[in-house]
Amino acid sequence: MKIATLLPAFSLLLGAAAISAVAAERAPPSRATLAPLAGEVIVRFKADAPLTRRHALAARAEAATVRGVLAQRAGALGQRAGLALEAGTAVGETTQVVRVRGIDAARLAALLRADPDVEFAEPDGRRRISTAPNDPLYAAAAATVRPNGPDAGQWYLRAPTPEVKSSIDIEAAWARTKGSASVVVAVLDTGVVFNHPDLGRAASGGRLLPGYDFVSDSVLANDGNGRDSDPGDPGDWVDRDDRASHPSEFGDCDIAGSSWHGTGTASLVGAATGFGTDKGIGMAGVAPNVKVLPVRVLGKCYGTDSDIQAAMRWAAGISVPGIPNNLNPAKVLNLSLGGGGECTANYQSAVDEVRATGAVVVVAAGNSAGQAIGAPGNCRGVITVVALRHVGTKVGFSDLGSNVSVAAPGGNCVNETGACLYPILVASNDGTTSPGGSAWTSSGADASFGTSFSAPLVAGTAGLMFSVNLTLTPDEIRAALRSSARPFPTTGADNGSGTAPVQSCRQPDGSEQLQCYCTTSTCGAGMLDAGAAVAAAVDVIAPEPEPEPEPASGGGGGGGAMSGGWVLLLASAAAALRRRRR
Repeated sequence: MKIATLLPAFSLLLGAAAISAVAAERAPPSRATLAPLAGEVIVRFKADAPLTRRHALAARAEAATVRGVLAQRAGALGQRAGLALEAGTAVGETTQVVRVRGIDAARLAALLRADPDVEFAEPDGRRRISTAPNDPLYAAAAATVRPNGPDAGQWYLRAPTPEVKSSIDIEAAWARTKGSASVVVAVLDTGVVFNHPDLGRAASGGRLLPGYDFVSDSVLANDGNGRDSDPGDPGDWVDRDDRASHPSEFGDCDIAGSSWHGTGTASLVGAATGFGTDKGIGMAGVAPNVKVLPVRVLGKCYGTDSDIQAAMRWAAGISVPGIPNNLNPAKVLNLSLGGGGECTANYQSAVDEVRATGAVVVVAAGNSAGQAIGAPGNCRGVITVVALRHVGTKVGFSDLGSNVSVAAPGGNCVNETGACLYPILVASNDGTTSPGGSAWTSSGADASFGTSFSAPLVAGTAGLMFSVNLTLTPDEIRAALRSSARPFPTTGADNGSGTAPVQSCRQPDGSEQLQCYCTTSTCGAGMLDAGAAVAAAVDVIAPEPEPEPEPASGGGGGGGAMSGGWVLLLASAAAALRRRRR
């Protein structure tokens, strides 16, 4: 069973594992923190600083030129600090990674922050993996379709019922639009398996644009090199040899097979979907006609803050030194990843820059059993998503808090025996390490859960909203999602026979908080309603352009027009489910 977990340090949000008790969810892996890379720091130089001007970096410079400028900056900064600094990768035009041996990242960041040319310096942390179609796995599945899908099929997309309250009612949205090919949704994740029949390359009629691989460390990347133009997922397994050969990278990682997490999140956004006589295989995506941009930021076990932040900028169409410009800028970024701690200045800067392009950032809340949401889900301006059970309560593994925007299905089991009834069905692969054959997660041992899969339901809906109204701003998308959300239920849930009643959710306080009745102060404005959200997007009226000001009055030659002057798990599959979570 796959568990999407958001660990505090650097963790990818995959689906949380199934549980076999009524109204219960099993625990995600422990919250053991993954340490930042020793002696590696993300530095942002002040734009007008002498060092920045002396070693200017053009966004479209050749890779060799970029490496030279980064080395010059690192050398000059290190000389002033009395350190032999090495240059890492570019994160933005004035932001880069620097590293040194023999000093831990926290101490190095403190030393570099004292330099007058440095705006901020932070340890480079780690994050881990948060009209009815004729696709056979969309409908309630019969026993004959196992192991291709769970008994309940894609319950989370269909119209809500008294028994299944959190479903998002996608057919009401499809009545208006199935998405526009001019709208791009970026999936920042483990990469994708391009040959999956529910995805496929856009050049061959599929969903997937070319994308990019931002994993800069070749050991972590598991593909023999660093950043390159191939975002294909080579597999993110971790075995005993990895832990023995690379203890600093993988010593605190769980031994687990490949998750194919990026393929799963991409399929929820935009899996090919059949209507009438079309397709008729596999599953349905929320926004089947949008294009999906795979951006690989997570390798074996985790990814780094610097790679994720650079990829966020690139996905939105912002130039990253040394990387070819993105020819397909995204309107929506999905980040089913995260970790602990407050939103850093570097993350907030990346979010602000992406939002300034008009793009929306959707982030999974995390899967640490009711803890406070970590970065980047707690940054200002992002749309953070909590996971719900089928009955509309917060699922036990999901984190929560006052900075959540909306909630969406994240999967759970309700049955004591037999196949899990309410996992989240996603596209996958049957390879345990390297890619094998195409697959879909089932209701058995590989059933998928997690806030990782709640987030792309919202990201896909945002893609539909942009498809009907491309003038929407990030704030208008968030407001429409919130205003159209359905109210949370306050009755009808249970924690199993003979157990305590379900309580209302409270603000995180460091203790576990399992299934609870959501409130608008802990789980966002309500339950995602895709049909109502798209209708709300249609109703948003674009503001009239400001009238041209009158020319300045007066004689002589000075009377020009007046001018006036805001700038954006891994969830590796859990090897063992430790104990039950209700």
